[in-house]
Amino acid sequence: MTITFQLRRNSFAQLVLTDLNGVEHVDVRPVRAFPIQSPNDGISLVKENGAEVAWIDHLSDLPAPIRDLISTELEGREFMPEINSITSVTSFATPCTWHVQTDRGATHFVLKGDEDIRRVGKESLLISDNHGIHFLIRNMYEIDKQSRKILDRFL
Repeated sequence: MTITFQLRRNSFAQLVLTDLNGVEHVDVRPVRAFPIQSPNDGISLVKENGAEVAWIDHLSDLPAPIRDLISTELEGREFMPEINSITSVTSFATPCTWHVQTDRGATHFVLKGDEDIRRVGKESLLISDNHGIHFLIRNMYEIDKQSRKILDRFL
């Protein structure tokens, strides 16, 4: 992949994209096209008004400094813990409290209703808690047996 832009942070910590014509676009923001199925593929760099200034097919194709800038920016804007296991639930009727292990540590949340568990694709689940935080189960078929047994009661 040929890189058609340069990316840096200015003194205000904003991302500045400089295109091939030397035009600077201040405060660009990375947006994932497929945040769950392909989080590292299809990333658009957009201005504040939503106008796209660059497209990235694969994050891995970028030089490390640019890749790191984009990854850091995405991490700061997105918060979607990935559930690694479900430790317990207080009840199989909703509302109930789920105790889970995530990629960001142990936590618990309240599931208001079964409708707050949504399928995304064939194997992923998106679970919304009572505060609107989304938790991701990337592959419900690869989660441990106990967690799968709990999930089955809600699906």
